[in-house]
Amino acid sequence: MAGNNSIGTPDQLQDPNYTPPLAKAIPLGIQHVLAMFVSNVTPAIIVCGAAGFGFGSNSPDFPEMIYMIQMSMFFAGIATLFQTIGFGPVGARLPIVQGTSFAFIPIMIPLVAGKGLEAMPALFGGVLIGGLFHACLGTVIGKIRFALPPLVTGLVVLMIGLALVKIGIQYAAGGVPAMGKPEFGSLENWSVALVVIFVTLGLKFFSRGMVSVSAVLIGLLVGYVVAYFMGMVHFGNVSKAAAFALPSPLHFGFEFSFAAIIGFCLMAFVSAVETVGDVSGITKGGAKREATTEEISGATYADGFGSATAGLFGCLPNTSFSQNVGLIAMTGVMSRHVVTIGAIFLIICGLVPKVGAIISTVPIEVLGGGVIVMFGMVCAAGISMLSDVDWNRRNMVIFAVALSIGLGLQLVPEALQHLPQTAKVLLTSGLLPAAFIAIILNLILPEHLDEDQTEEISGGLRGESKP
Repeated sequence: MAGNNSIGTPDQLQDPNYTPPLAKAIPLGIQHVLAMFVSNVTPAIIVCGAAGFGFGSNSPDFPEMIYMIQMSMFFAGIATLFQTIGFGPVGARLPIVQGTSFAFIPIMIPLVAGKGLEAMPALFGGVLIGGLFHACLGTVIGKIRFALPPLVTGLVVLMIGLALVKIGIQYAAGGVPAMGKPEFGSLENWSVALVVIFVTLGLKFFSRGMVSVSAVLIGLLVGYVVAYFMGMVHFGNVSKAAAFALPSPLHFGFEFSFAAIIGFCLMAFVSAVETVGDVSGITKGGAKREATTEEISGATYADGFGSATAGLFGCLPNTSFSQNVGLIAMTGVMSRHVVTIGAIFLIICGLVPKVGAIISTVPIEVLGGGVIVMFGMVCAAGISMLSDVDWNRRNMVIFAVALSIGLGLQLVPEALQHLPQTAKVLLTSGLLPAAFIAIILNLILPEHLDEDQTEEISGGLRGESKP
């Protein structure tokens, strides 16, 4: 962002405790909200779609989807305040933006698939317990990082993206095929999605500043306008939505499910490592220093307690948002109070159900165009993390075995049809078996494999190990 000198001195800009003039701080805070807004509400829509409720103006469960969208905004704001303001050991006191996490979607979909509202109590029981477990990781996160090198974290992030790309294609074609839409895959549906993709790419690569950062949001708005003139947008439910509503405790009920609890607790490791990376990125990009142990622990505590609090009120787990790390590097403004202003804006939006109702009018085909880009970026982020790996024979074997089994189980869930239901839910995501295999093999395999140990596995791909 141009004109940083009018905001503060270089030393002030690198100080998390500095508060820029409000005339500058408010638009900077709203920038952070715009950068994460679409990604924040999308998981709620995806989970509702997977469960099979909320879509269509005549759906009796439509208000429940509105509520989940509303809570996505409200608790993203609350969790962000946990990070920026903090209390006790909770919070990094850094400009970290929290939002609903994509990482948990591959775990949540098998839990709720086709079960409607009946699946929600077990889901949010898992969110609550998983969040508390996540918070406990704050006490040991520095000690377990050795077990989660880029080979493991990059593979997991790549697997998350690969699990999500199917959803993007389904949405762009008109929704989940099981919805029984005869127009699924029609040219009309794809044309709207392609408008979003092309506008997003054009803005991302041929513009600068906030326009580039908000490329997905603007692409969705353009696609929305196109869909409106094609008769695909309906506002019937906006008038029915309340002007103001507070979160309701245990909105969807609460129950303990072993599969949900184990799945959310295991994914907490992934989310914790992602947050460590974001904290390091913020301190390096904004303050030109390494993150302290207290900041990393505080951020992990806030991640966990933010998710647990959200689960109590029927909201999905949250985590730090990487796109906002890049925004701090772009603006050069390290102030946590700027992000606090953005959090307040999110909380206000979360108290107004009409905002959620308006978001719900976005046709699924428009959303599909946006998530194709977003989920592709998740895959790309994983590949970027893997670029830091020393691709010797040992690491290639670990990656190959973990990816083959994880992705294979994801593509052919019927291969586990004779297992108990809990095991099927945990394993068919593909994510947990891939992560488990990669972690275990990375810990037990020797640092270097001899050539004769990998000859049969590598076949014709016999690249030399790096010294």
